[in-house]
Amino acid sequence: MPAARSDSLGNPLTGCDSDAALAAVNDFVEGFIACESRAVHVLACAQEDESPLVQAYAAAVHMFAETPEAPHHAQPFLARAQAGAQQATDREQRFIAAVAAWVAGDTRRAADLHEEQARLHPRDLASVKLGQYHRFNAGDAPGLLRLALHAAPACADVPFLHGMLAFGWEQCHALEQAEAAARRAIALRRKEPWAHHALAHVLLTQGRIAEGHAFLAEMSETWVGLNSFMVTHNFWHQALFALELDRPEEVLALYDRQVWAHEKGYSQDQVNAVSLLARLELAGWDVGPRWHELGEFLAPRTADQVLPFLDLHYLYGLARAGRTEAEVLLRHLERHAQAEGGVWMQVALPAARGLLAHAQGRFPEAAEALGGALPRLTAIGGSHAQRDLFEQLHLDALRRAGALSGAQHLLQQRLRATPESLRLRRQARALYECLGLAAVAPVFGA
Repeated sequence: MPAARSDSLGNPLTGCDSDAALAAVNDFVEGFIACESRAVHVLACAQEDESPLVQAYAAAVHMFAETPEAPHHAQPFLARAQAGAQQATDREQRFIAAVAAWVAGDTRRAADLHEEQARLHPRDLASVKLGQYHRFNAGDAPGLLRLALHAAPACADVPFLHGMLAFGWEQCHALEQAEAAARRAIALRRKEPWAHHALAHVLLTQGRIAEGHAFLAEMSETWVGLNSFMVTHNFWHQALFALELDRPEEVLALYDRQVWAHEKGYSQDQVNAVSLLARLELAGWDVGPRWHELGEFLAPRTADQVLPFLDLHYLYGLARAGRTEAEVLLRHLERHAQAEGGVWMQVALPAARGLLAHAQGRFPEAAEALGGALPRLTAIGGSHAQRDLFEQLHLDALRRAGALSGAQHLLQQRLRATPESLRLRRQARALYECLGLAAVAPVFGA
């Protein structure tokens, strides 16, 4: 029997006969692709409505917690989705199968199913967005872009698709295409925070610091009703521009009022906070007691090992807070790496050892370990801007270990790429003075 209803993007639905169920589906679909908090409304509906897609969406919401317990919490909803899958459409069955693969820990299989969905049902943008999430966490930038390109011909009218395209282009270093896609998204809908985010990446990468700072300041009035990750992360980007402009008071205010002011128990909010405090310190600014408060929220994370990108931030934050849980997390990570191999063993573990060494002041060891991990760091996931923290820590470790020529090699490249950065100019002047080159520092833009 044909499905009687469709979601707001025109995808037919099985079940969802009540207005409440249809509203919950659309809240998830629209909320997810718009990075809005209403996506979680599907959880309440899933307690009453047995529609397979409602149940699958509820399972996905639980998985986004990014904790070891998330699969257990998602399983009852997934089981109900699977029980009704035979009556569901081909599209719904594939989405359920992708969520099942995610719950089982097979994110590569999940991403492949979402990509197949993008080819066959390109208006299923919730599936495209979820597929991009998996490709992103695997460090697969081409896959991130490919998913959005599959959907693009059928979704030219949807601003959120252009935002997804923009981020895919940017992560593949196609900055002109990324900017065009982001600006197309914003022209269709000014409140498109993912497009704001993608354009912030472009402007930061191209060294357009003042422009990026002004752009995000203008767009920030639209960041209402968003999920905590999106609002904290976009303000994190605003803070990065302020940091390059050597405005530590503004950065600290953004940290206190936005970056670390929402869902303090959530993984992504914690990552944003760790990253920003670390960058402030690397820029030479005092962050006061903020590490200690953040460490209280990181302490329960020692046995997580869900995504290596997350673990590395937890570890550094715990170490900077002076907590013994940092060593506990490293031991757990070592055991997990022995069992899992792959990126955990080859990339995450040496990076973790380097991060702990840096936080504890063992700079020669930090420089060696981080230098060995950096060439393969894309495999841990995260964006270029996020992984730049580890490159900054490596540069700092070189400088503090006395490897000044190596530090000059890296710092000067950064300064040439971002001549507007007052932070880099100040750091370069100090480095050239240590090198006995203070008199010619202006030649280098310092």
